Amino acid sequence: MAVLQMKRISICALKKDRKPILELLQRCGAVEVDSILPEDSVFSHADTSANRSVFQKNITAAESALEILGQYVPEKKSMFASLEGREWKTSRDYDLFAQKHDAVMEIVYQITALSRSIAENKSEVIKLEGQLEALQPWLGLDLPMRFKGTGQTRAFIGTLPGGMDLEAVLTGLAGQNPDLPPVHVEIVSSSQDQTCVFVLCHKDGAGQVEEALRGIGFARPSNPTKLAPTQRKQELDEKIAQAQKEIEQAEQKMISFADKRAEIRFAIDYFTMRAEKYAVIGELAQSKRAFVLTGYILAKKADRLKNELEKRFDLAVEFTNCDPAVDPPIVLQNHPFSAPVEGVLESFGLPGRGEVDPCSVMSIFYYVLFGLMLSDAAYGLLVVIGCGVALLKFKNMENGMRKTLQMFFFCGISTTFWGFMFGSFFGDLVGVVATTFFGRPDIALGPIWFEPVKEPMRMLVFSMLIGIIHLFAGLAIKAYQYAKQGAWLDILYDVVFWYMLLTGLVVFALSNSMFVGILQLSFILPPLAGTIGIIVAGIGAIGILATAGRESRSPFKRLLKGAYGLYGVTGYLSDILSYSRLLALGLATGVIATVVNSMGSMLGGGIGGAIVFILVFLIGHTLNLAINLLGAYVHTNRLQFVEFFGKFYEGGGRAFRPFAVHTQYYNIKEDFQHE
Repeated sequence: MAVLQMKRISICALKKDRKPILELLQRCGAVEVDSILPEDSVFSHADTSANRSVFQKNITAAESALEILGQYVPEKKSMFASLEGREWKTSRDYDLFAQKHDAVMEIVYQITALSRSIAENKSEVIKLEGQLEALQPWLGLDLPMRFKGTGQTRAFIGTLPGGMDLEAVLTGLAGQNPDLPPVHVEIVSSSQDQTCVFVLCHKDGAGQVEEALRGIGFARPSNPTKLAPTQRKQELDEKIAQAQKEIEQAEQKMISFADKRAEIRFAIDYFTMRAEKYAVIGELAQSKRAFVLTGYILAKKADRLKNELEKRFDLAVEFTNCDPAVDPPIVLQNHPFSAPVEGVLESFGLPGRGEVDPCSVMSIFYYVLFGLMLSDAAYGLLVVIGCGVALLKFKNMENGMRKTLQMFFFCGISTTFWGFMFGSFFGDLVGVVATTFFGRPDIALGPIWFEPVKEPMRMLVFSMLIGIIHLFAGLAIKAYQYAKQGAWLDILYDVVFWYMLLTGLVVFALSNSMFVGILQLSFILPPLAGTIGIIVAGIGAIGILATAGRESRSPFKRLLKGAYGLYGVTGYLSDILSYSRLLALGLATGVIATVVNSMGSMLGGGIGGAIVFILVFLIGHTLNLAINLLGAYVHTNRLQFVEFFGKFYEGGGRAFRPFAVHTQYYNIKEDFQHE
């Protein structure tokens, strides 16, 4: 339960050492760089946008090359690839790659060029095949399609609409011009859509023949060939074969680059790191021979980084406390039990100024509430086993994924505990199986405590009790925050008075027979306790009424704000009722599981019944686990964000964003980083 202390860092070094210093800082990931030094006659800021643009272009090209390789040489990935994390590389690997990145980029450009060549050749094949298809009706013609005739003749090569035979063509021509000179007509091919014809006539009557042909729908080919169709077909076949050969050669060459994937990925990370480094260079205050870097660093890493820098370079390093007027970036540190819920807190907002890290307290309630909502021992064991195996097997898992699995691991333990307490193991699976397949209705898994389905009111009371404890814990954290600030009166006004009001009302309610009867409690407090409770509640209410608007100078406004603050008691009652979702989701899990078991056992015992039971069991419980696992996660988060955080927490802190190795495929290892 700690927000780690930050310090300001200032580094003044020689410009000749800028590159190795920045690379060391980047691999260490210990400093968040900011630019607070203005430009003047000595120091200025460099424009690195052109360099970063080149790096981004290389990154884009390398990513495109990887995508192209994936199309031609698919990479086999495990279904658990997302859990494997990134491979570690040393700083020496980085330095060695810096010497050959040009060669890797040459491979990238070759892959891109091959892909372009393949695409162009495929497009050419499609175009040639289209021409070949258009040429098919003319293969019976042994003359070039551009043939115009001889010295004394004129030739017309083209198409007529629809399917026509020689008689139909001649009749059509005669119908257009009864005095038409003699013509020679050959049907090259005929289909339902068109008829290809060759018409020859004397040159003196060419005009009349052409006019008659147009009258019956004659049209010349759109792209007549210089060669005879059979020769053109042979030419097209050769071009198609050549294009396909080039495609095959390019694909084989592409496949030969499959073993370069690792180097291309490293290139992406390499240029990503360089782009980030040049972004930082653009923020540095630089003179002709020196530069100044400023930023934030974790206090616990300050001395180690200083020693490391001074050991390697001639420079000056200075640490100062953070400016109280400026909120420093936030880094959380918690023990292994609470650290997994840091992601949940960060999704709401990091602690703001004066706020504490609530993860230690929140984690306890988070796991308990999640377990109560899922509340099935078998489901909990499945979650525990699944998360536990993944955590043990995938040692190199990303930190965010590891924390998420650790969180669900603890949630699974809580679910298992509450499942046994309430007697739920895949619902009533044990009893159903014993009765249906073994004829032993006397065997069943009973609850250690009670069964919520049979005693829902008892579960509701327990849920509301958990809610009261949860809300009171939020008020306790608020008191702790005030204590750190020395605001002792605020503890009285904003915490103690609320404790008195709420506790007094609860005690009074528990002394009321009607309220106790509604909740079906087995006890009732004596009237004296109720009297004391209402007096304590009254004192708390008067205190809230008098102090809730204390920041106002006007007595009238102070009274109105006090009344509004006292009205907040209805919000507490609403918050307590919100915890009835523990009952609702817990019952939903158990009831659906029971229904699934009942459906599976409808055919009774025997082999057929067992097969049906297994199928219904697998499908039904898988869906039930998935749906209620999601429901438990969502509603547990809601109870933290709305009810719990609403009592003391605002957030608004800024996450620590160090100048580090933000790579996609590899982690670059620096000894200092893993101190």
